[in-house]
Amino acid sequence: MTSSQSQRSDGPSGGQWRQRNKKQWRTKSKAPEKEVEKEEQILREPVKETGPRGTCQTMCPIQELRDREAQNRLHRFEMVPGTERDRRPWGDPTRAVKEYSRPAAGKDAMKSSDLRPPEVLLKTVYYLIDFVIASPSLNPWTEVYSFAFDRLRCVKQDMIVQRLSGLECLAILERAVRFLIYASYRLCGEPLRLYDPRINDTHLQEYLSWLFDCYANGPGPYPNQEEFQALGLLYNLGSSSTLQHIMELPVRLRKAQSVTLALAINQAYLERNPVRLLRLARRLNFLQACALHRHLVMCRRDLLLIYSHGYSSRNCSFPLDRLAQLLSLDTSHTAQLCQAYGVEVDQNKVAFSKAAFTEPEQGRLLCKSYHSLVSEKQKDLGVKDIIHGFTY
Repeated sequence: MTSSQSQRSDGPSGGQWRQRNKKQWRTKSKAPEKEVEKEEQILREPVKETGPRGTCQTMCPIQELRDREAQNRLHRFEMVPGTERDRRPWGDPTRAVKEYSRPAAGKDAMKSSDLRPPEVLLKTVYYLIDFVIASPSLNPWTEVYSFAFDRLRCVKQDMIVQRLSGLECLAILERAVRFLIYASYRLCGEPLRLYDPRINDTHLQEYLSWLFDCYANGPGPYPNQEEFQALGLLYNLGSSSTLQHIMELPVRLRKAQSVTLALAINQAYLERNPVRLLRLARRLNFLQACALHRHLVMCRRDLLLIYSHGYSSRNCSFPLDRLAQLLSLDTSHTAQLCQAYGVEVDQNKVAFSKAAFTEPEQGRLLCKSYHSLVSEKQKDLGVKDIIHGFTY
């Protein structure tokens, strides 16, 4: 089915995850992928086996803070409280975070005094999560996301230059993946000028590829590997290379509960069995549902299309409440979804007709309106707990 294939992105496969992941994005989102490739190429070329070691002990190098303060380039989240409206606001060293800058801008990316060592990078990520991303007072969240995304990208830049590995590297990558998966759900439907899902997607795939490389090449065992193998599969449903990567994992990981559930959901997706997929999705935790959510619109569309053919009849109808249960929606949203696809709803009955089924006009069907399967799982979970992984 052509329309569903567009959402089925190629995923990782064992030790070749990074190379295959890059090939995937050459055809999907060329501009963001070229930007990521260029960034890595420029940063990697001059680096020998052991990269430079950072000596900067603050989240933002002092010279950069002074420069951005003098040039009025401080973000409002980095200013000393009370000076935001001044002609030249002051930078707060405890809140300022190193800004991402392109490697080709004539800047020496290898200067040790501008590079943060692993422990400082991890401290920076913890600050971003605890005091920016999860802050109840910083709004709007699109701005929070934009700030955190940029600063995390700079963290990745420092990691690449220094060729970091080890537990600090894993801790950073795992939190970056959780943040981008959560953001893909929370910011779904926002205007492109505020949130670009393709760019988020490209960087998420890059973080996943790096994380899985670390799992594959490190000594292990890694307590969170099961969680992220499942998240990677749920995010890349239908990808043959992702499935191959999972099947090459040790039996202990393949048989883990969350991976087994993700495999079952992936199988239902490949078999084009939306009823089983949605039933299994009810067993996912919140972050797993966030990873799956980008496939839900197409899954529900497939269900209505299949039922429009299987239950097409002038004289028979289908109970609306039963259809709502199958779609994991309430009856009002189920009726709206049916009408968007040309399926007739009369009171509490649905009249399926294969001739009446139509694709909705662009922009009419808003994914965010049908998030109940995901949102109901969040319950009392805070953003900090979600991104740090304190949900089990």
